[in-house]
Order: sequence, then structure tokens, then C-alpha cells
Amino acid sequence: MTFRIGIDLGGTKIEIVALATDGGERLRRRIPTPQGDYAATLAAVAGLVRQAEAELGTRARIGIGTPGSLSPWNGLVRNANSTCLNGQPLKQDMEALLGREIRIANDADCFAASEALDGAAAGAKSVFGVILGTGVGGGIVIDGHLLQGANAVAGEWGHIPLPLPDASDLPLPPCYCGRAGCLETYLSGPGLAADHARRHGGQLDAETIARAAAAGDADCEATLQRYEDRLARGLAMVINLLDPEVIVLGGGLSRLSRLYTHVPERWMRHVFSDGVRTALRPAMHGDASGVRGAAALWPRAV
Repeated sequence: MTFRIGIDLGGTKIEIVALATDGGERLRRRIPTPQGDYAATLAAVAGLVRQAEAELGTRARIGIGTPGSLSPWNGLVRNANSTCLNGQPLKQDMEALLGREIRIANDADCFAASEALDGAAAGAKSVFGVILGTGVGGGIVIDGHLLQGANAVAGEWGHIPLPLPDASDLPLPPCYCGRAGCLETYLSGPGLAADHARRHGGQLDAETIARAAAAGDADCEATLQRYEDRLARGLAMVINLLDPEVIVLGGGLSRLSRLYTHVPERWMRHVFSDGVRTALRPAMHGDASGVRGAAALWPRAV
């Protein structure tokens, strides 16, 4: 049997999945990502692959979803919020370690492709996939095909400035990319926590803020309302530009069920239309979507 292995190389965890010819999962593992250590990250990925292949009893085709993207000019990783990857020949290094061709794509592209293929946006002609996690990413699928663009940055909405900033959004937070006020600095998990600390004090993470808001904490509720308004502004910009049938949310913050009611209510005033048919949905495959999309960088064997 021919297997495809997908790897989601995230900022906090590395996940691996093995898909059989029928698309069914045969194996899945998750380990913490070595922080700030490129060589250790390579070794961790290679170790997961070797262990998986030992259990499967065969070599597999490997796809990796990674933060950032490979430059079409020099093949090096760029724009990754896992900054130890930037400037590194990840594809060449992994191919040398594993002795075969490796396919690599942006993690948000993998997520979008997975959800458009057989997830929450299956059957839609136009899909925008969003990751709201340690970072903020996006991917675009049109008629079942992943759009990468001339510069391989299609869908990178996390580093577009927050639209229409008002007094509650200022001062613009600095971003690791060297700019300020990027959507990622507001809409990522760390961005939500930082916004709460700036306005209300304390060091609460996003999950704690959400629980406290549900329990009636006024400050945490205000933080979530600011978050929803910013997400609505960002997604309205996407709707005005791409007009997708479906927007799918993934990443840790996508588990906030209130987003799917409150954000569409807020985005209407920013969309250049007299109605909005775009559906906002949570990922069907949840945390597994990116890693499944990485495996799908290779077609199923026939």
C-alpha cells in the first residue's frame, strides 16, 4: 500500500499523519516544536517520519506545511513567524535527511486545501481558509485549485494592516515582520492576550480570557468584542476583494463558537454589497486539517 505522510510544522507543535490510498488515517503523532533551533527542528521532523515509516513498514511520500513560504527566487523559507526557519533551505535539508523529494507549502494553504477538498467548504467554488493561532495565515482555493500567486504570497492576509483603525486600536502593535499594525498582531492568540494586557492589565492567555468572558467578566467580554470587530473588518476586506462562497476558520481561536454569529453581524457594514451570502464556518477537520492538507500535496495513488 502507498502512503502519503503529512507534517504540520507549527510554532508550538509538529504533527504527523499518514493517509492510506483511500484517504483514511493510519497513524498520527504530535510533539512539541523545538523553540528557536533549526537543526533540532529538522531532526524532530526526520525522526517522526522514520518512526512512522517503521510502523507502516514502507516508505511514503512526504508533504510539509510550514509557516511562511519558500521564496520562488532562492528556495529559502521567508515570512515565517517561527523565525528560526527564515533564510533556511528547508526543502533541500529535509530532502537530504530523508533521501527523497519533499513537497512543501504554506501551512494556511494546506489548511485551506484540506477544507475545500473534503471539509467544511467541500463543493464550494471559492474558499478562503483562515488560521487564527500562534500566527494568522490564509489560503485561497478556486475551483478546487490552490492559488499560490506570482510571488507565492497569495492569501497572506495576516500581514495586511488592520483596516480602519480607531482609537481603541492604537498604538499600532509592532510585528515581528518589521511593520506595525498587522492583522496578526491583533487576531493571533498572542495578539488577543497582548490587547487584553494593554487595555486591562494582567497576563491572561486567550483561552482564559474566553472562559472568563463566558463567566461574565466585563473586561474579558470587552476584549472579545474588540477581537470580533477587528476580525470582521479584516474578513470584510477579504470579501470585498475575493468574494468567496465560504470562509473557514481554523487554529485555536476558531473554537470560539460566538465568532460564527457575531462576526457576520459586524462585517456587513464594511462589505460593498447590499447583502452577504459568504458563509463563515469552523473547520470540519479541526486541528488535523493542516496536516491532512500537507499529505494532500501528493495525489492519491491510483
